[in-house]
Amino acid sequence: MISSTLCATRSLATSASARHLRLRGIASTAAAAQAAAVAGTAAAATPPPKTALLLMNMGGPHTLQEVEPFLFRLFSDKDLIPIPFQSQLAPWIAKRRTPKIQDQYAQIGGGSPIRMWTERQGQLVEKLMDKLSPETAPHKSYVAFRYAPPLTDEALQSMKRDGVQRAVALTLYPQYSCSTTGSSLNELWKNLQQIDPDNSIRWSVVDRFPTHPKLAFARHIEAALSEYPESERKDVVLLFSAHSLPMSVVNRGDPYPGEVAATVHSIMNRLGHSNPYRLVWQSQVGPAEWLGPKTDATIEGYAKQGKKHLLAIPIAFVSDHVETLFELDIEYGHLAKEKGIGFKRVESLNDDPIFIEALADVVREHLAKGDAVSTQMPLRCPSCTNATCGKTKSFFAQQTVKQ
Repeated sequence: MISSTLCATRSLATSASARHLRLRGIASTAAAAQAAAVAGTAAAATPPPKTALLLMNMGGPHTLQEVEPFLFRLFSDKDLIPIPFQSQLAPWIAKRRTPKIQDQYAQIGGGSPIRMWTERQGQLVEKLMDKLSPETAPHKSYVAFRYAPPLTDEALQSMKRDGVQRAVALTLYPQYSCSTTGSSLNELWKNLQQIDPDNSIRWSVVDRFPTHPKLAFARHIEAALSEYPESERKDVVLLFSAHSLPMSVVNRGDPYPGEVAATVHSIMNRLGHSNPYRLVWQSQVGPAEWLGPKTDATIEGYAKQGKKHLLAIPIAFVSDHVETLFELDIEYGHLAKEKGIGFKRVESLNDDPIFIEALADVVREHLAKGDAVSTQMPLRCPSCTNATCGKTKSFFAQQTVKQ
């Protein structure tokens, strides 16, 4: 999304676009079915959900027209991209980058499928939770994106209209970072001060699940490896690619790099360390130093070393969006082809039934435990200077959720 654009081949662009159009077809069908269901039950009174699930993620523009406001919100977020004179620079950067980013989204079908996937994940989790945890049912999911509709305030307004009194803020970032889950929670806390000042909703937080046994990455890797000739399979290099962070964020004590590494290690244990692997980082923006090695530089390096096959795993993403469909599939796919090295990507988790079970298990175990937050969440980074972060952590840690 925020890395430089390379000229993609027509076949790669067409493939990504076709995949996205298929996903949009799924979304349209789902939307029509949902509208019909709503129309058929409009006359009946709907009781408020006993437990709301607020799914938090970064979001993405659904249309090309949404790209500039999406970028404006992104570059205005000090938790994600700390830059000087942010209020003045953010609108300028967003406007300047809009045509380039619009071109990237045009190559994957005109918009991001992340909303469709997130809404589907929420619907599947709420249904499974109704079965697994009838004592906290009925459950209802809501989506709160950080940078694109539906934004946090929209989700909270819907929850208030539905009469929600108990809610779980569920991150869709398996690994915690102040720049991702932390930013979403800060935004949630700020909006709650305006939309629910009386604290009528009791909150608790699922803030991370980096090594959950049902994260389905390992089985997706095995499926992808099975497509290689057996004689070459064990030599395929696994590239676990995660969104990078500025080193200024890493050095203040952000837990993200360690938690991503923990995810990789747990996956390799499940695979029996069958293949060589590296953890690499994508989506760097700007001249500041970011966490490395960069994914594109790694592809170039292994091409020079004579490696034949690289298999990319988007390890910090749970659904397809521009970082997978454009940056990995098209941009890095073209780079690998140019350098003469084989490059494939494993399928994203999306609506994999095992991944849906993982989310439901995380929520069920969280509700059964009865704690508002994990033991890790209240701990601020050792060099944290963000006053909002402290207030957010304190607010959620002090919630009373035990019956």
